Amino acid sequence: MSRARSRLVLVLAVLLSGCAGDGKEPGPATTEAPDPWLWLEDVGGERSLAWVREQNAVSQAELEAAPEFEPIRRRLLEILDSRERIPRVSKRGPFFYNFWRDDANPRGVWRRTTLAEYRKPQPAWETVLDLDRLAAAENENWVWQGANFLEPDFDRCLLELSRGGADASVLREFDPVRKEFVTGGFALSEAKSWAAWKDRDTIYVGTDFGPGSLTTSGYTRVAKLWKRGTPLAEARTVFEGEATDVSVSVTAERDHGRLYELAHREPTFFTSEVSVRRGDAFVRVEKPADAEADHFDGFLLLRLRSDWTLAGRTWAAGSLLAADFEAWLKGGREVTPLFEPTARRCLRGSSPTRNYLILNVLDNVRCRPELMKFADGRWTREPLEAPDFGVADASGIDPEESDDYFLSATGFLTPSTLFFGTAGRPGLEKLRSLPGFFDTDGLEVSQFEAVSRDGTRIPYFQVNRRGLVLDGRNPALLSGYGGFEISLLPSYRAALGAAWLERGGVYALANIRGGGEFGPAWHNAARKENRQRAYDDFAAVAEDLAARRVTSPEHLGIEGRSNGGLLVGVMLTQRPDLFGAVVCGSPLLDMRAYTRLPAGASWIDEYGDPDLPGDWEFIRRFSPYHNLSTDQHYPRVLFTTSTRDDRVHPAHARKMFARMKEQGHDALYYENIEGGHGAAANNRQSAFMEALTYAFLWNELK
Repeated sequence: MSRARSRLVLVLAVLLSGCAGDGKEPGPATTEAPDPWLWLEDVGGERSLAWVREQNAVSQAELEAAPEFEPIRRRLLEILDSRERIPRVSKRGPFFYNFWRDDANPRGVWRRTTLAEYRKPQPAWETVLDLDRLAAAENENWVWQGANFLEPDFDRCLLELSRGGADASVLREFDPVRKEFVTGGFALSEAKSWAAWKDRDTIYVGTDFGPGSLTTSGYTRVAKLWKRGTPLAEARTVFEGEATDVSVSVTAERDHGRLYELAHREPTFFTSEVSVRRGDAFVRVEKPADAEADHFDGFLLLRLRSDWTLAGRTWAAGSLLAADFEAWLKGGREVTPLFEPTARRCLRGSSPTRNYLILNVLDNVRCRPELMKFADGRWTREPLEAPDFGVADASGIDPEESDDYFLSATGFLTPSTLFFGTAGRPGLEKLRSLPGFFDTDGLEVSQFEAVSRDGTRIPYFQVNRRGLVLDGRNPALLSGYGGFEISLLPSYRAALGAAWLERGGVYALANIRGGGEFGPAWHNAARKENRQRAYDDFAAVAEDLAARRVTSPEHLGIEGRSNGGLLVGVMLTQRPDLFGAVVCGSPLLDMRAYTRLPAGASWIDEYGDPDLPGDWEFIRRFSPYHNLSTDQHYPRVLFTTSTRDDRVHPAHARKMFARMKEQGHDALYYENIEGGHGAAANNRQSAFMEALTYAFLWNELK
């Protein structure tokens, strides 16, 4: 559900640029000195890459020599390559598709099976596309990005493949029946593109059509309709946004026999306009700008991000409302609440089946799925059966055909388990479960609360050995995120368990503001000028761990990636007294320049605009690159990133490390030459990067 928001949160990307632009400092007039490390923004420049290789060599020489490194690397690679992992599937037509990597298939195979086979302990899989063979034949380092099927025939799809794991991808039409690319079929060259099937011979498409076709964020501004057999240049424009928008796209979505052709315009990251095609025109769906719109069996669904007064009643932020879609377009404003939040209860998401709408509800950071059904003119509610342990998420398998659903359950110490159920019928069928990839004997999970600077109570989870000696000497690792309304929930992290918990380390997960653990209000509390609250929350959890004598600053490490990398970067510069080591992965750090580096302009609604003097005043306080000091003592830092990351530019990590070294601080740096925002393009690279991280942390904190 929530197509616009989920796409942006997962993708958050713009076109890869090989250079940094005009080399000028952005923003209003300033007396700041020119940035001496601006040249590191040249992603693939010879000078930049020579510098990267030099830093990599230093870090590898130290960390690979650590006695922990090689055992951790081998162990993690065995886990990643294990054939005992759960093969997650998506139903497309009669088949269940899965993309799979292991030691024999490092780039991966796209394969399929039937439900009857999938129920077996060892399903028989039919290979549809072997990426290793394709990469060898085409001399390309292809990384799988996904497939968009033609419905309801399912005999054509648009495959997305990227070079080296970048978000930018190529798009090629594929025949899954013949298992071959379609000669003369639809194809787009490498770009940040999207495409949606209108019918067998027509697709909606957005890509880099040339000057003026992209927004300032680097996303598509123009949507076109492209007929088979005609040049892309002849595709007809059907929808346009403004240059200052985040993005524009069109989708064609089937829902209980209906086809919704929807134009999406996102003026900012958290606001959107949705229009539905009626005849040759798109008719705008009236809604609050920051509400997320979806549809289910003839109903318009509105998920609110702020309070909304309608017909004299105010609905709270986080509510899910349903209205008759066609009546709404004609001016009707009657709504039915399907979910209303409380202070600690929020809606994580929803998923349709044929006759039900599944609601995945979070209650004090614990999941409680529910079923909604419309019959006899009214909506009814009932709980959805779920296991007692961990976090449970349910999703419909084929909403056009059945009420079947998959339910995934996971916890810190409980291997992830996949169940099969049918909405409206009792009973869950356990399909498969991960093996125990690490020894959980003697481990326990607890939930605590810390009090932030403004008095807000901040929950956090703690995983440790039973009978933990509270002497302040335990190596502990604290992580968090605190942004974009993304919730961090308990999950089975085999690498963390094998490389950290088994060795006696303590792990803590902070549910700070800025995330979505308690709905939109929890997120909005730490946006823009209130951003400091997220950092105060994280510091409060660190202080609470020390106050409870779980650990102490010299034994407490922190790690975060992407927005979480910004989080730990802020902690490094604001509260270096609280920590003994920092792992800062794929981070945002130069908040003055972030809007001109991929894909920063799209995140102004989260952080603020550094080009506005009023915004820069508060942004500067949480810009780690601008708050480093030669007079401060910092804990040791390991920066990790990827050259091919066209989502968060590697220059953030490059420049931060370079400035720290210039000031005489101790830090390490490693940049994978490929791998995209995930920092790794295959299991071998993932195991290597994780081994660097845990070897560093263990040596600094033990």
